[in-house]
Amino acid sequence: MSSIRNLYLSHVAQTSEMSMCLEVSHASGVYIYGSDGKKYLDFNSGIAVSSLGHCYPDVVDAVKHQVETYMHTMVYGEHIQAPQVEYAALLSKVLNNGLDSVYFVNSGTEAVEAALKLARKVTGRHEIISCAGAYHGSTIAAESLRSDYEFTRHFFPTIPGVSHIRFNHFDDLHKITDKTACVILEPVQAEGGIIPPENDYLTRVRERCDVTGTLLILDEIQTGFGRTGFMFAHQKYEITPDILLIAKGMGGGMPIGALVANISLMSALAKNPALGHITTFGGHPVCVAAALATLKALIDKPFINEVIQKERLLKTILVHPFIKEIRSSGLFMAITLKSNKLLTPLIDKVISKGVLIDYFLFDDASFRIAPPLIITPDQIRDGAMVILAALDELMAEDIKL
Repeated sequence: MSSIRNLYLSHVAQTSEMSMCLEVSHASGVYIYGSDGKKYLDFNSGIAVSSLGHCYPDVVDAVKHQVETYMHTMVYGEHIQAPQVEYAALLSKVLNNGLDSVYFVNSGTEAVEAALKLARKVTGRHEIISCAGAYHGSTIAAESLRSDYEFTRHFFPTIPGVSHIRFNHFDDLHKITDKTACVILEPVQAEGGIIPPENDYLTRVRERCDVTGTLLILDEIQTGFGRTGFMFAHQKYEITPDILLIAKGMGGGMPIGALVANISLMSALAKNPALGHITTFGGHPVCVAAALATLKALIDKPFINEVIQKERLLKTILVHPFIKEIRSSGLFMAITLKSNKLLTPLIDKVISKGVLIDYFLFDDASFRIAPPLIITPDQIRDGAMVILAALDELMAEDIKL
């Protein structure tokens, strides 16, 4: 009889030829357990998703209650469902910045797609500017925002009208003109290797967009829900977007995303034409119930307030001759090694020792640390010491850099 691993490789579509093939038995808190009984400390949070760890009790209870109450009843926007209403009202209160209308979708990529449509419709313009080295999703429009030709050329033609500016480069801001429908960027570049904004860069982008009548879309799909030490990174860096994109950590492990804007802006999707953007499963009540429980926990518990202290602890411990640099914004961290030749051997060693870390898409010399916000100082020390031990082993192997 075929093993589950063989069945997985034979019948579950793969995204690369290098699947980790970690067979999961169960997960709890900051740990994932393999079917062989091995325990892994999750220093990755499923790419910034599991901010409350795995199977957070309040989230599990909310899911169970909603499943027993009702699940899908009608396509999004036709029925009044309590989880959606309560979530949107609470999120608007948390934001307190005029972003008071929430459009629920199923993922971050879908939020990107809807935001681009909204920006083009509202402005009557078609030109879009994104940042080089950014990642906004894998649908054709989202991929069109990528700057790496060697990747996107395989899916040509992409959508027209997209150009790029360099993150933190003020000289590029003149490219934002009165023909630009929107600028979409991450407040902290993620897949480029955790690059925070410098010298009030985001403020300058906001000012330029105001001058040209361009909508500013902030992709907080990875930075949202406490990851940077604030509920949202735009609060940390003191700007307000026209459209906010959220997902990943939003659902406490359930698939959900949203775009958030002023209600007068968002209403453009409902008229001329009607049904300007529709979704069957967006705002699924079970997923929104999980998101609501997550948001309430992040408001009521001290997890976000502890992020900066935990960030400092990680940076204090992770000192090694093979570590060149650490870039971070809260528990959102890139550890840059002295050579990219060290990266894969290190990640393999660390995972084999029971700590889950990961790569970045656009930085081949750094590995990602983004643990659940609930992680304790002792668990941080445990994971960091495993990384240091693996680095010591690589040093002993005398790898030629």
